[in-house]
Amino acid sequence: MAITTAAAGLMLGGCAHLSKDGGMTLVADQTGALIGQPALKIRDEADAAQARARVKALLAVPLTPNAAVEIALLNNRALQAAYNDLGVSETEMVETILPPAPSFSFVHLTGAELEIERQVTQNILALLTLPRRREIAEDRFKVAQARAVQATLSTASEARRAYFRAVAAAQSVKVLEQSRASAEAVSELAKKLGETGALPKLEQAREHAFYADVVGDLATARLRQRGERESLNRALGLWGPDLAYRLPDKLPALPSAPRKPTDIEAEAVTSRIDIQIARMELAAMAKEYGLTRATRFINTLEASGVDRDEIKPGERTPRSGYELSFEIPIYDFGETKVRRAEETYMRAVNMLIDKAVNARADARQAYQAYRGSYDIARYYEKTVLPLRQTISEQTLLNYNGMLSDLFGLLTDARDRISANQKAIDAKRDFWIAEVDLHAATVGGGGLAAGGQTANAQSD
Repeated sequence: MAITTAAAGLMLGGCAHLSKDGGMTLVADQTGALIGQPALKIRDEADAAQARARVKALLAVPLTPNAAVEIALLNNRALQAAYNDLGVSETEMVETILPPAPSFSFVHLTGAELEIERQVTQNILALLTLPRRREIAEDRFKVAQARAVQATLSTASEARRAYFRAVAAAQSVKVLEQSRASAEAVSELAKKLGETGALPKLEQAREHAFYADVVGDLATARLRQRGERESLNRALGLWGPDLAYRLPDKLPALPSAPRKPTDIEAEAVTSRIDIQIARMELAAMAKEYGLTRATRFINTLEASGVDRDEIKPGERTPRSGYELSFEIPIYDFGETKVRRAEETYMRAVNMLIDKAVNARADARQAYQAYRGSYDIARYYEKTVLPLRQTISEQTLLNYNGMLSDLFGLLTDARDRISANQKAIDAKRDFWIAEVDLHAATVGGGGLAAGGQTANAQSD
């Protein structure tokens, strides 16, 4: 009996083993399809050296959005820790699906007669439920893989957002530096005209105040630039000599046309990784619920094979048999276990439905922000900035022809600086809204709590 039980356990647990990739192949395939960059787990010094070489090559040229994402996936240690969590989940799965180890006891009694007893005990209930527990453990591991995909998407999204913010901040500094040079020249001119008596003190003060305002705005912009760059450094996991990388002078050009809102809600419900995780958890919970109903009356069922030798002087009598032991649910006939399973399962069902409703709202709101920010950025690019350029040219011509004074140049300069800054902010908001839209439809973090997009919440 004991040998048969142990053999059955070995047969049921024979397929339990750790994979070579630790579950990363599926994660790499999914992330490659969703963001164009496969996930890569750094396992040893060779992987680390290869990743380091790739990061150095990407940092040697001006950084692009795709390069920022690739660096983050290779260099972000929090993401690598998430991949380590996946490896831990695999070990937990293998431990769960292994059959319970039998126990062996040896009893030696002496007296008038010598009695030797050997006993092998096996948890029969655990063996009978092993196939179902195997399915549940495999489902839980698939959830862990999906969570690793989610962590990868989140890291990629944050890297893109940080990249666009950093580039926009640097572009704003460049515009203000050019404006400061112009304001300084006008301020010096006002000073010289004031010395000759050609410009009243009020006009001089206005020109000097404008220059002071530009200098203050530039200082604020530089501070923000350093902060945004540090956020990008953190997202990419960079430090030391790697911080000397270069960013482009300006944000990428707007696409020729915005994305069409075709079935964006359905895409979010079917594709978002957090929805998929909730579905997989619900499926695993359903199997666990079935297991609870099947074992509600018996908590422990153990079978023991007993082999006993009774030894008398000149005589040896072998005896063998078996022993069954189980708990009797005198006080609880499994009702609390079943009720807890039912309530837990229904809670998960309701949470999944709520998550799907929120995903639809996230997708709609993310697209509204995407489309609205595109229209605003395009309006500044095609209408506001060209008009400001025309006004500046005509104002300068009027000043040179003595048809206007320095006050007209001052007013135009203020308006031009404001228009350029708003245009940069509008283009930045569009690119971040595009990241948010992708995250709202496939996962990885989209709309923040309170209904604000991630970029709106940070401003």
